[in-house]
Amino acid sequence: MKNKQWLLAKRPFGEPTSDTWQFAEADVPELKDGELLVKINYVSLDPAMRGWLNDAKSYIEPVQIGAVMRAGTVGKVVASKNEKFAEGDYVCGHQGVQEYAVSDGKMLHKVDPKLAPLSYYLGVLGMPGMTGYFGLLKTGEPKAGETVVVSGAAGAVGGLVGQIARIKGCRVVGIAGGAEKCQFLIDELGFDAAIDYKSQNVKKALKEACPKGVDVFFDNVGGDILDDVLTQINMKARIVICGAISQYNNTTPVKGPSNYLSLLVNRAKMEGIVVFDNIAEYPTAMKDIAGWIHSGEMKVKDHVVEGIETFPDTLMMLFKGENFGKLVLKVGDE
Repeated sequence: MKNKQWLLAKRPFGEPTSDTWQFAEADVPELKDGELLVKINYVSLDPAMRGWLNDAKSYIEPVQIGAVMRAGTVGKVVASKNEKFAEGDYVCGHQGVQEYAVSDGKMLHKVDPKLAPLSYYLGVLGMPGMTGYFGLLKTGEPKAGETVVVSGAAGAVGGLVGQIARIKGCRVVGIAGGAEKCQFLIDELGFDAAIDYKSQNVKKALKEACPKGVDVFFDNVGGDILDDVLTQINMKARIVICGAISQYNNTTPVKGPSNYLSLLVNRAKMEGIVVFDNIAEYPTAMKDIAGWIHSGEMKVKDHVVEGIETFPDTLMMLFKGENFGKLVLKVGDE
């Protein structure tokens, strides 16, 4: 049996290109005692993947040249010599951009497709959901009545953050690209206001949308938008640095915030969020999020693209702002 895989061929300088990747077909190896074989159904595509390509110190080791590209996955156990997993179980993990994966089971956990669609375990009930939940509630510490601004608001993390802030009684303003996304934030996700960075002056629009200033800013974008929001923050504001997708493909040094003295003037704090710091509390977050979905307080939007062959182009949708919701690659049937 052959396994289709995407390998890292070379480290990109700026945007990943076709020669960044190598498409390969390898034989699926025979299982050893303690191993299991997973047929992958969905692969998660996330902005963090760009950072994993850099040979630089980070919160996780870089993907090695010649290795299968790291990615979150959900799939079905089709063979097992591991007593903890049976054939027919569905499991989540980071098994990479491939059709099949052999595992010792140590980094896998079982999921139930009857409780939620499989793709949800890569989105609202997966790494993006955990990131948004802990980044907002533990780092942003929103209080009812405060104003929360979210950049990248129509993405997997941003859409969830805004909805949690609304559920917690905050005024929520989202920044996204395009009129359709902005309308979706207001009409479907319940944001109080939305700013289209593609057609509006963000700094001016923020003043209108946040007449009482900004108490919490959840930033997925960095760059100019971070600078604009820093001019509007209130005393004791909290800025959550989740990502900086506007900077990931830079060929020049990352653009830092030139308005950082606003933190001093307003006695505000800026703090990063790395989701793995909260692993012990994942069950609590998943229970809360699943409850909000079940009650109708939270809505979920997935952007599914079919075919493992499309991986290089589909990944780039993230950096062009083309995804609408959580971007997942459908590899095989459930």
